[in-house]
Amino acid sequence: MKKVVLLTVLMTLLGVGSVSAQMDASIKLNEVMTSNQHSLIDEYGKHNAWVEIANISHSTYNIRGMYITTDRSVLDGKMSVPERQKRMSLIPNGEPRTQLAGRQYLVFQLNSAPSQGSLHLAVAIDSEKPTWIALYNGNATQLIDSVTVPVLSADQSYARVANNGTAADWQVKSADRVTPGISNITTVSESKVEKFKREDPHGIGMSVMAMGIVFLCLALLWLFFTAFGLLMRHIGTAKKVAHKQPIKPITRTVEKTAELSHKTGNILQDGLKTRGIDREVYMAVICMALRQYFNDVHDVESGVITIKPRETGWDDEYSQMTHFHEPITPSVHTAPRIPTQS
Repeated sequence: MKKVVLLTVLMTLLGVGSVSAQMDASIKLNEVMTSNQHSLIDEYGKHNAWVEIANISHSTYNIRGMYITTDRSVLDGKMSVPERQKRMSLIPNGEPRTQLAGRQYLVFQLNSAPSQGSLHLAVAIDSEKPTWIALYNGNATQLIDSVTVPVLSADQSYARVANNGTAADWQVKSADRVTPGISNITTVSESKVEKFKREDPHGIGMSVMAMGIVFLCLALLWLFFTAFGLLMRHIGTAKKVAHKQPIKPITRTVEKTAELSHKTGNILQDGLKTRGIDREVYMAVICMALRQYFNDVHDVESGVITIKPRETGWDDEYSQMTHFHEPITPSVHTAPRIPTQS
């Protein structure tokens, strides 16, 4: 039974140690500003130095009870825990913001007094000297993370840009690139409209572009209507030429020929259908011939064809066609005499 209890305690301690080691790897110092002139303002309107702590994992950890210090003397391994705690600033309990979700950040005010708020720490910062700053766990003996901040200009920050565990993970960021409360690795996305506003604050470029578009549209319309007018002019000219001689008679001749061809084709089609014989006439002739045959009524031909001349009087006016014959002299001269020269 004692062995089971000891094994349980041992496993519990190992689990706590594993969780603690995992938490230590997830909680990092993320950004530090030692000379705050115009950057972050606290709730009292003051510009304090500040430090940002980040949870770089996707799990939630509570950092309450941890310590932050800038006193290098705590690196002495022989120093007692109470002495260490005197040289450190405690992250207070009872502050819900210390419950850091995954990829979350929390900023603490330095060179301040804890009485001003739970995020105000009495961590000493000298902006004119390089500053070593460290984060310790709740027992004030285990160093979780630390960094040496160089002397920074006003409103500059020293920020973590990678997690490789080397000095190259940190870099100085200018005042316009400081990112308290958010990731230090940011991608600034700017729309085309915002970029245009930034590059053309007075709207001169916009005016030139708008006028250019208007004139371009007018030029395209002029080209279109010019081409359309030329096309319609050529079509009108072609119509006038088509209605002039000798094209018009030829056109009429072609039309008449086509009409006659159509009528002839209809006649030929009818002839092909009836084989050139009107069936009703053919049947009537056959019936009449049969009737004459059965009634013995028919012509008796002698086989001799006789042609007898007959006066038709068609040439009665022949004698009046004086331009083909001699003129007829009247018997009574009643016409006036026409004088002639001797």
